[in-house]
Amino acid sequence: MNTQTTSNSLDVYSVLSQTQRLRISDGEIKPVLDGCSNASQLLVLIWSQLGDFDNLEYAWWLQREKAKLEAKGVTVRAIGIGDRNSGIKFCNYTGFPQECLFVDAQAEIHQKLGLYRGLNINFPLLSTSQNAWLNLMLMCAGIGSPGTLKEVFRGYKGDKKAPQLIEDAEVVRETPLPAIKGSFFKLAGGKDFQRPFELATLRLRNMTEVLSNWSTYVPNSAYLTQRGGTFLFDSQGKLIYEHRDKGILGFAKNMSSPLSFLFNS
Repeated sequence: MNTQTTSNSLDVYSVLSQTQRLRISDGEIKPVLDGCSNASQLLVLIWSQLGDFDNLEYAWWLQREKAKLEAKGVTVRAIGIGDRNSGIKFCNYTGFPQECLFVDAQAEIHQKLGLYRGLNINFPLLSTSQNAWLNLMLMCAGIGSPGTLKEVFRGYKGDKKAPQLIEDAEVVRETPLPAIKGSFFKLAGGKDFQRPFELATLRLRNMTEVLSNWSTYVPNSAYLTQRGGTFLFDSQGKLIYEHRDKGILGFAKNMSSPLSFLFNS
């Protein structure tokens, strides 16, 4: 496996094995690695705000590759910023299992693991929430968030290195646009790869979902800029891959195939 491990001075598994957080399925405080001792591989996702579009997109890929993950014996756990209500909403929308999702209301695990806080310019006279919003907007413009604009444009122009995302018979609803049938994207370039506007349409659906339920997904806007990370361990708890997000829409090293690090070995 092509590893990308940089946490030489930090035993990530040890930190996670000692971490307890609120589990969405039952609302109880439980060890986040509960039930993972027999995993062939353990994939731990440290997510940003559960209303962050990155996480909804990440969860979509996990659902898409669910059969492959199960066949490979990969156990998944995730910790996101939010509360139980935001976690339930997230799981209901994405299909991510509630028993595998934990929440950290104050991003404490992110700080312990040294994950990127995001742009953190302090603007005088603004509240904590207002500062977070302004920093987030600057990150969306690519400031303090390398690769974000490139990734946004990829969603519109298409990507022949990425798979087709919407099946021909699938209908995309719940966006400000009229319902769109997957076969429509053939007109924009063909099939069997990510066509122009295909990813942008899925992102628009996610954006509509979050903005329509903003206070549920983001109970505390102070952590809007906090980024997450991906950590993969073998059966002995050895870290064999990691990715630390450097900006918005940068949740994977290979955004054309975000889970390729699991299957290209």
